[in-house]
Amino acid sequence: MSFLTTAKDFSQLVSKYFVLWVVIAVVLSFLSPETFVWIGEYVSLLLGVVMLGMGLTLTTDDFKRILERPRDVLLAAAAQWLIMPTAAYALVLALSLPAEIGIGLIILGAAPGGTASNVYTYLGKGDVALSVTVTSMTTLAAPIVMPAWVILFAGEQIQVTFAEMFQEIVFIVVVPVVLGLTLRRILDRYAPTAAKAGLTVFPAVSVLAIVAIVAAVVGANVENLLTASVIVLFAVVLHNVIGLSAGYGTGYVFGMAADRSRACSFEVGMQNSALAVAIATGFFSPLASLVPALAVVLHQLTGPALASYFSSRDDEPIDETTKPAQSVSD
Repeated sequence: MSFLTTAKDFSQLVSKYFVLWVVIAVVLSFLSPETFVWIGEYVSLLLGVVMLGMGLTLTTDDFKRILERPRDVLLAAAAQWLIMPTAAYALVLALSLPAEIGIGLIILGAAPGGTASNVYTYLGKGDVALSVTVTSMTTLAAPIVMPAWVILFAGEQIQVTFAEMFQEIVFIVVVPVVLGLTLRRILDRYAPTAAKAGLTVFPAVSVLAIVAIVAAVVGANVENLLTASVIVLFAVVLHNVIGLSAGYGTGYVFGMAADRSRACSFEVGMQNSALAVAIATGFFSPLASLVPALAVVLHQLTGPALASYFSSRDDEPIDETTKPAQSVSD
């Protein structure tokens, strides 16, 4: 058996049981938080690794699609940029959430789409090309969009500036993505075997990085998790449901094909919660990272459930798309 075959099998195993690894990490973090708390110092680095993996899966063709289908791309991106932050703020007000919990929800709502949306779009027979393009677009715009919403909705409660958040997001998101994209082009041209190996291995690396981030956040928030009210969990679930529903509704209202509406649903409803964890941990108290940490787990439950529902609806016409890299990391 070749190395690539073994690596591919291992990567698929790790990715397939992602939720199981997250659950195990959560349980172990509760039982022995001190074992994982130290990882918190490396959350930004771990997220950078995840973003590098995302960059490796991208090609210039993904960005050319923006010019080929600007309407649907811009609609899905605009829905993600507008619906989730405003929904988060509305929930903070409606549920009278504590200040730091509220900040965590706003950070989550302002985060770009996560790469898990690409995989669940594929599993739900959605338009994967649209999903990948929107994820790329919202991720590269995150240094501007994300701090803008956080400052607007939580400015009076925070000390961090727009410039500080902008710089941090550039370093842990944009730079690794661009580096991964560049590396992919070089490897495709001069070392295609190495490129194939990287695409085979990195999904598992990304999954393990996300699991480590979850373990670190849970370990640092054991007491907060134990005392968290049901209202906090309700806020996270409702925020996710609003996003998934409003995303599909956006596609439906604007006359998108069924597969594109499905992609829009996942793009709007599933944020890069790992990035939200990193920003909340880096600029605020551990309590602020509680909401995005819960979202990391929740998204891996609602995503497959909705994908299964979509894929079972055989009466809807579905366009053929290209299978994405099998990574379910946020």
